[in-house]
Amino acid sequence: MTEGLADPAGVPTPELERLYGLWSDGGAGLLLSGNILIDKDHLERPGNVIIEREADATMHAALSSWAQAATRNGNHFWAQISHAGRQTQKNINPHPKAPSPVKIGLPGGQFGEPTALTVPEIEEIVSRFGVCAAAVKAAGFTGVQIHAAHGYLLSQFLSPRSNLRTDQYGGKLANRSRALLDCVKVVRAAVGPNFPVAVKLNSADFQKGGFAFEDSLQVAQWLEAAGIDLLEISGGTYEQPKLLGAEGIEEEEQQNVARSTLMREAYFVDFAVAMQEKVSIPLMVTGGFRRREVMEQAITAGGADLIGLGRPLCVMTDAPKRLLAGEAELPRYEASLALFSPWLAFLNRIKMVRTLASFAVQYWYYAQLDSLGHTGKAAPDTTVFSAARIVMSQQSKWIAARKRL
Repeated sequence: MTEGLADPAGVPTPELERLYGLWSDGGAGLLLSGNILIDKDHLERPGNVIIEREADATMHAALSSWAQAATRNGNHFWAQISHAGRQTQKNINPHPKAPSPVKIGLPGGQFGEPTALTVPEIEEIVSRFGVCAAAVKAAGFTGVQIHAAHGYLLSQFLSPRSNLRTDQYGGKLANRSRALLDCVKVVRAAVGPNFPVAVKLNSADFQKGGFAFEDSLQVAQWLEAAGIDLLEISGGTYEQPKLLGAEGIEEEEQQNVARSTLMREAYFVDFAVAMQEKVSIPLMVTGGFRRREVMEQAITAGGADLIGLGRPLCVMTDAPKRLLAGEAELPRYEASLALFSPWLAFLNRIKMVRTLASFAVQYWYYAQLDSLGHTGKAAPDTTVFSAARIVMSQQSKWIAARKRL
């Protein structure tokens, strides 16, 4: 749900207010922001909101207006706090910081050669998570979520594929989890005991030698002991984008959970069911949900305490309200995209380019959020080709404007 609608200084805009106002009116009980980045040199994409120091008057006012719009229907609005690490695009930073100098294994040259963080740099990053959390709380957000999934920095620390360190932040799982647990501690100190703190965690990276499900179970128990209020279960990275709906779970991970996960629409329910046996904190599951009966089954069977929706709301902003009124199923827009771009279905059959096809679809959703933010209406007739041109053009303009600051 990354929006790309902040101004070149990383400040929230009226477009963000319009988008989240629509979602607030749409009946969700809790809205999560897209990535709010704590470092201007490590963005998840151009157009991210950036909070890397105490908010000045301009930033505080913009954050407050955004929070007011996003909570106008009485719902919660939590800030998703993140650092992209090596998943920073080369046009933002050709040499991003990461746990270790391990480059992303994707074609196209979109990401540069990372450099290893020093211990003082890690400590500075941890402190910025707390600074950001304090800023959004002061602005009227009602909770925060620390993003430790999808291959971003904290997820990179957790994975032995991307974390080759031999110091206190690498090696055994307890060390690889140190940065995340330190962030939780700092954020909790910044917001106090009664402000909701959540973590988004991969169930697994779905790559051999990566962050495995057994690791996730252990980290979840440590997070519960650290006092978090909600754990969102997701999975995958840019290299293995299960988060984008791409297929391809490694066989070893298939054996860790029920086979049904691969057959039904909800990607991570079975992981959550297994995790419920280890932790008692509420679990949120996001990814693939479309049918009301499946969402209800996930809740009643103990697979989730909260249902997360993403892509359907990029077009149908009132999807929660419709579901609560009895609508049986939400649209799955990916199927209709093949009508606009027949080559997309072909690309998805080729394993080597499946990831690129997934990102092409993602650009279509980016274009929908952009249209909602600027006009208040989605543009579902946009083709994947047109969406890619729109998004790439806007990102280039944003980067150029940022360089002029």
